[in-house]
Amino acid sequence: MAGHSNYITPEGAKKLRTELTWLWKEERPRVTQGVADAAAEGDRSENAEYIYGKKRLREIDRRIRFLTQRLDALTVVDAPPPATGTVFFGAWVRLENEEGDEVVYRVVGPDETDAAKGHISLDSPMGKALLGRREGDEIHVRRPAGEAVFTLLEVGYQPPD
Repeated sequence: MAGHSNYITPEGAKKLRTELTWLWKEERPRVTQGVADAAAEGDRSENAEYIYGKKRLREIDRRIRFLTQRLDALTVVDAPPPATGTVFFGAWVRLENEEGDEVVYRVVGPDETDAAKGHISLDSPMGKALLGRREGDEIHVRRPAGEAVFTLLEVGYQPPD
C-alpha cells in the first residue's frame, strides 16, 4: 500500500489479526477438505467443486499473505497524544458544516476506514485537513463536489457519547 500511512488503532489491528486467524485456522482447512473431497470424485477437469475450491484456496492464500505482510508493517498507536485539544491520529472530532449540521469522525489508518462508522483515513482529504488542527479552527476541504468549510467543535480521544 504505497503512499498510505502505516498506523492503525488497537481495535483495527485486532480486527485484522482475527481475520487472519479465522482464514488460517478455520476457512482454509474447510476449503482444503472440500478440494480433497472433490478430487477424490475423479475427473478434475470437469469438476466444478474442485475448480472452485482451488480458486478459493488461491484467494485465501493471497489474503493471508497480504494480512501477514501488512500486520508486520503496521504501527499500532495505542496512547493518546499529550495535547488532547489537537487532532492527531485516533482522534474523535465533531465538526459543523456550512449549513449548521454536525458530523462526527474518527481519524484512523487506511486499513480501518469505514464510512458507516464515521472512520476516515488520515490519508483522505478530510483527514489531511484535520491533522494538527485545534478546537475552533476552520477547516477547508477540497472535494470532488467543490470546497467545503467546517468548524472544528470538539476533539477527543474517547468515543463520543
